[in-house]
Amino acid sequence: MNHRRQAVRGLAAALATLVALTAAGCSSKAKSGDAEETGAGGVKTGEGVTDTTITLGALTDMTGVYATLGKSVTQAQQLWVKQTNAAGGICDRKLELTVRDHGYDPQKALAAYTELEPKVVGYAQFIGSPFVAAVKQRVDGQDKGLVMPQAWSASLLGSPYIRVLGATYDVETINAVDFLLTEKGLGKGDKLGHVYFEGDYGENALKGSKYAAEQAGLTVVEQKIKPTDNDMSAQVAALKQAGVKAVLVSAGPRQAASLVGVAAATGLRVPVVGNNSAFAPQLLGTQAGPALEKMYWFASPSLPIGADTPVAEKLAADYAAAYPEDGLDNGVVAGWTAATAFGEILKKACEKGDLTREGVSKALLILNAHDPGFGMTHDFTDPKSPSSRQSVIIQPDKKAAGGMRTVREPFVSEAAKTYTP
Repeated sequence: MNHRRQAVRGLAAALATLVALTAAGCSSKAKSGDAEETGAGGVKTGEGVTDTTITLGALTDMTGVYATLGKSVTQAQQLWVKQTNAAGGICDRKLELTVRDHGYDPQKALAAYTELEPKVVGYAQFIGSPFVAAVKQRVDGQDKGLVMPQAWSASLLGSPYIRVLGATYDVETINAVDFLLTEKGLGKGDKLGHVYFEGDYGENALKGSKYAAEQAGLTVVEQKIKPTDNDMSAQVAALKQAGVKAVLVSAGPRQAASLVGVAAATGLRVPVVGNNSAFAPQLLGTQAGPALEKMYWFASPSLPIGADTPVAEKLAADYAAAYPEDGLDNGVVAGWTAATAFGEILKKACEKGDLTREGVSKALLILNAHDPGFGMTHDFTDPKSPSSRQSVIIQPDKKAAGGMRTVREPFVSEAAKTYTP
């Protein structure tokens, strides 16, 4: 346990040092408002915007632990840029997406942020909540560029410029517990297992499970793990001995697959529900595939890529045509949702005649019903709240497009309605 605490503290210290260094390196630069000009069409412009282009940044993970997610998110956003430009762009300007792969390495992530900061109006993605949190002070204080993180930690709430798309992990977990209570037989007095990553993601989800458990009269049996722990045999044995009636998993796809596979093999045949980051369709091709289809579900901030909506059907077809070698997953939906939201914000900023970072942030606050076409509407008017509290419950299904099918349409549990992230 001491070793784990030291590791977490070491990462936090390293991030703090890097942020201090990068902030010091930028201390003499002009603030956003100082670089404003009036450009084409009488529209104010600043960093990342010229008379002909609007440049967005993408700080992604194409080679690290979330490489599958990063690739799908990035390619979906590149597709959106291509299609938007083909339709005439935004504000008589073409869009550009500048991508940097940080490989889920804190030094690379912060170096990439510092490099792109003066070149972009904002970021259509930033994978890694610890890295986003590390630059939060800079973003809020001097940089003021809009960040759409591919992370759902409640710790990111409260910033005027860093905006969480969809339910935070704690809210999502509360909705997942409601699914277990209403549809999977979990009841008052039962024990609920929760396997979770140490750190921001897992511990934010744990807050949700504890809150939901208190409301429903459940007992949470905790199993904390590290991202490098891939074999869940010990955790399954502990949960089985404790007599849990269901399990939550707030970890990566590998850990979820191991958990479900080992549970099925050892006789712990209880429903398992994961957060939206805890599944990848590629798992259906592994030995755990059959067990995942029978006893695993996960909560998602949107309908899956195989949803029966016009936008989903068109995106699935367009993505498959653009990237025929790559499969469909919910990273495509996440990337598309963030990109289309950013696009709507830019359009509103253009209407107000202000494409500076401050103009974009003001436009964000009037976007109260963005519908990317996947079952949810997003409200960005309150920086202290996630854009939605709704969740969808999805079940792995290798016969469905993207390996996922919806088993419960968008909903907000009563417990989630009264909870403060």
